[in-house]
Amino acid sequence: MLKNTARIENTEATTTSNSSIPALAPAASAGSVHSRRRRYITPEAGRALEILGHAIEYLTDEFMNQGRTFDAKEEQLEAVLMLMALNRQVYHECPEVPTFGERCRALLHFRSR
Repeated sequence: MLKNTARIENTEATTTSNSSIPALAPAASAGSVHSRRRRYITPEAGRALEILGHAIEYLTDEFMNQGRTFDAKEEQLEAVLMLMALNRQVYHECPEVPTFGERCRALLHFRSR
């Protein structure tokens, strides 16, 4: 049976030239570190991630094409950071896919009852 979900393993924002901008991403605090496990992405979350990704890409492309400098007070960079944070929030709200070991343990626990 085919489920109506997509799998996204990497949510790093990149420009069309495929150069990432990790310098813009705020450092993650210890409490906000999420696992790198796969997640079930609903169609709604997938669409939101797609739209956010396009908006991030557009703003970073415009910024780079204008030849502007990286400044902490740059409003366009602040907008990119907000969109990236929202992108991560949407992604991390999606449920994690259980590992093979977790599925086996759950099956064995279910059968032992």
